[in-house]
Amino acid sequence: MYTLNGSFTQETNFYGSHDVFELLEQYGSPLYIYNEAILRKRCQEMKHLVTYPNFVPHYSIKANTNIHLLKIIREEGLHADVMSPGEIFLAKQSGYTSEELFFIPNNVTAEDMRYAITENVITSIDSLDQLKLFGELNKGGKVAIRFNPGVGAGHHEKVVTGGKKTKFGVNPEDISEVKKILETYNLKCVGINQHIGSLFMDYAPYIKSLDSILNIARQFEDLDFVDLGGGFGIPYHKQDGEARLDIKALGEALDPVLFAFAKEYGKEIQFQIEPGRYIPCESCVLVGDVTATKSNGGVNYIGCNIGFNALQRPIMYDSHHDIEIYSKEKRTLAAEPFTIVGNICESGDILAKGRVLPPAYRGDALALLDAGAYGYSMASCYNQRFRPAEILITEADTVRLIRKRDTFEDLIRNML
Repeated sequence: MYTLNGSFTQETNFYGSHDVFELLEQYGSPLYIYNEAILRKRCQEMKHLVTYPNFVPHYSIKANTNIHLLKIIREEGLHADVMSPGEIFLAKQSGYTSEELFFIPNNVTAEDMRYAITENVITSIDSLDQLKLFGELNKGGKVAIRFNPGVGAGHHEKVVTGGKKTKFGVNPEDISEVKKILETYNLKCVGINQHIGSLFMDYAPYIKSLDSILNIARQFEDLDFVDLGGGFGIPYHKQDGEARLDIKALGEALDPVLFAFAKEYGKEIQFQIEPGRYIPCESCVLVGDVTATKSNGGVNYIGCNIGFNALQRPIMYDSHHDIEIYSKEKRTLAAEPFTIVGNICESGDILAKGRVLPPAYRGDALALLDAGAYGYSMASCYNQRFRPAEILITEADTVRLIRKRDTFEDLIRNML
């Protein structure tokens, strides 16, 4: 196997001793391939982000819900944020206890709340109306409140979750009303949380947002924890030399803030963070077959069997994924602009526009890097295309099938 473009998988020994073409032949194409060593390394970076002792990273399960990956993440000491009863169920199936989970829903039903209450999972509420509903369902219970810190960050407007233009969080000016509702239903507020957005590469807005959330925390007595949110980004533009988020500097900026607040608050309060994509994203590549090439209207196209049913991020967020091309024969050809498209019957089924790449031909393989977050978890069977299999390259250099590829029977499994 020859890598014609890019070096990430070679530099990280991503595939170990395994040949991509043989993996596609055995497990089907396209195929999600994970690297256990990279996944564990990212967990360890978050686990040891600061020296403050009562610090617990919470992995946001929505980024990737595969039970086998969740077991690894839990082994590394991370707790988990869950957004639905389904995620609570999956987390518990992978070994998480109620005490290790934090339910952070948005605009949910009474049924959803009852499920979390029954499962003894602390719930975060992000509106006054939902807080009243929770109080009606769980008088005398424990609850957390999600506040809008007034600061937002993220790579796309659809993932900015703080600031003035967001549906998330209670506004700080409503704290007095929050306290009235807590008193009415005899609820104990055990924690507060925030989330400013997703995929920031400059940690300055994150540190700035702490002023707001900690000022809110000062207005509540005897909290058990403060969840500072997450959204830590990864370098999707590796091939252009994009720098990593400076985790060491972020930790050094965060640490004194935590110690100072705990001293002021009078207890070693627990601080939590929510590194969602940062944990699984770089541990995965999505590999498929090059199926056709053509030119149309002055645009050179490379067609592949990775449609947006398998990876929705490009069509949803105009997201960038670096691309590696593999061939069974060695070729040296000049790179030129290509538009990479999938096999879904939609004009928007575009993985990359005008990407400068060496020519690829039918029979080659194409890999989209950094596909471990919001890849399979957002996949569908649109056009009745099968969702891919998922495999794990273990630290022992073995291959584990951790999710089967869909079959025709799966397409009608729940139909009556």
